[in-house]
Amino acid sequence: MRRALVAVTAMLLATACSPGAGATSGAPPAALTVFAAASLKGALDEATAAYEAANRGTTITLATDSSAALETQIEQGAPADVFLSADTTSPARLVEDGFASGEPVAFAGNKLAVIVPKGNPGAVTSPFDLAKPGLKVIAAGDEVPITKYATQLVANLAADDGSPAGFEEAYARNVVSKEDNVRAIVGKIELGEGDAAIVYATDADASGGVDALDVPDGANVPATYAGVAIKASPNQAAAAAFLAWIAGPDGQEILATFGFLPPPS
Repeated sequence: MRRALVAVTAMLLATACSPGAGATSGAPPAALTVFAAASLKGALDEATAAYEAANRGTTITLATDSSAALETQIEQGAPADVFLSADTTSPARLVEDGFASGEPVAFAGNKLAVIVPKGNPGAVTSPFDLAKPGLKVIAAGDEVPITKYATQLVANLAADDGSPAGFEEAYARNVVSKEDNVRAIVGKIELGEGDAAIVYATDADASGGVDALDVPDGANVPATYAGVAIKASPNQAAAAAFLAWIAGPDGQEILATFGFLPPPS
C-alpha cells in the first residue's frame, strides 16, 4: 500500500510537469548530489524518484551514511549539494563554519525503539533489560546522532522509579560494538550478532528481521532531522528548491508513509 501511494504520488507529480505545466519546485533542471543520514535511505529512494518525476531534467544521486561522517566529508570537500541530517547539530556546525547556505531547515521527526533479533535470544522483555548482566548491546560511534539520542533515552530510563540500580553503568558495560550508522546496527541485530539495540522507530518498522519493544512515552526521545544547502554547490537554486520540497507537503507525505513524524514546531 505504501509503495502504491508513492507510485501514485510520483505519477501525479509527473503529470503536473507535462508540457504546459510548471515543475513543482520551479527550479532549473540540475544534477544534484544529496548526502543523507542512513536512517533516511528507504524514504529518500522513493522521495527522490517522485521529485525527479516532478522536475524533468533533474537527477538526484543519493549517498547515505552517519550524519557525522557525511558532515566530515563535506568539510573535507566532498561534492554535495544538499545535506540531510538525523540531527540539528551537524547542519548547524556546517552553517557556523561557512560550509552551508542559509539556516538549517527541519524536515522530519522520529522516535526511538529498542530492537531484538527474531526469537529474542536475550529474553529482553522491556527497555530496562538493556542492563541485564551479559546482554550484548549493539550501539553506534560516539559522533553518530543516534548515540546522542540513545544516551538521553538511557538517562531517562535510569531516572524512572522502576529502573534497576546502576542502570546507565550496566548498559554501558553491555555495549559490545559501536557501528558506523543505524543501518549497520540493525544489520547486526538481524544477524543475531547482538541481543538488543536502540535505533530509530522507522528503522525498527522497516526491518523484517527484528522485533521492537515499546519504550515508555515519558522516557522516549524525539529526534529532529534538519537539512542545509551546501555553499560550494554549483546548483544553489536547485539545492534550495529540493530542500524546500522535502520539508513541504509533498515531501512530508512521502516521509510519513515510512513512519517519519512532522518536524517539531
